[in-house]
Amino acid sequence: MDTAERRGAPGTGAAEPTAARRGPQAPDRDTTAGVEQRDATSYRPLWVEEPARRRRLPDPVRTAAVRAVLIIAVTLIQAVIAVLCTFADSWLAFPMVLSSVASTVVATWGALDVWVTRQMWNQRYGVVSAPSSTARSLRRERRAARRRARVAERAQARIRRRGGAGQLSHP
Repeated sequence: MDTAERRGAPGTGAAEPTAARRGPQAPDRDTTAGVEQRDATSYRPLWVEEPARRRRLPDPVRTAAVRAVLIIAVTLIQAVIAVLCTFADSWLAFPMVLSSVASTVVATWGALDVWVTRQMWNQRYGVVSAPSSTARSLRRERRAARRRARVAERAQARIRRRGGAGQLSHP
């Protein structure tokens, strides 16, 4: 079997022929009336879609990565031109070397931008941490203590309102 006829089963390295999955062969759409249809076993799809192995990068991180790759590519081109101009004793060699140094600084910034953007994304939208059972029980105890304190404070306020100055405790 050719590579185009194989498809890995999800989670395993095993391959199975695509003809076994397809079932009965549909006639080709691009055939005309007078032309014989191809044999069903000779049909092979151009590609077989497989699930992605890794998740897609978030949009801001991907944008920063594309920007960094473009900047680094321009920097490398400038460096090559600077070297070639130096070999040719051209007047353009010195300005190209200076621009290559500046582009190297910008390319470093671009790579750091990808890293910082990725860290920022992970902090804002990354893993949602679930509190451990210990933290949850401590929080529950603090809430109960605050609730008891509020109830006691309300009871004290009620006693103060009833037992104001000049009033008897029993009417």
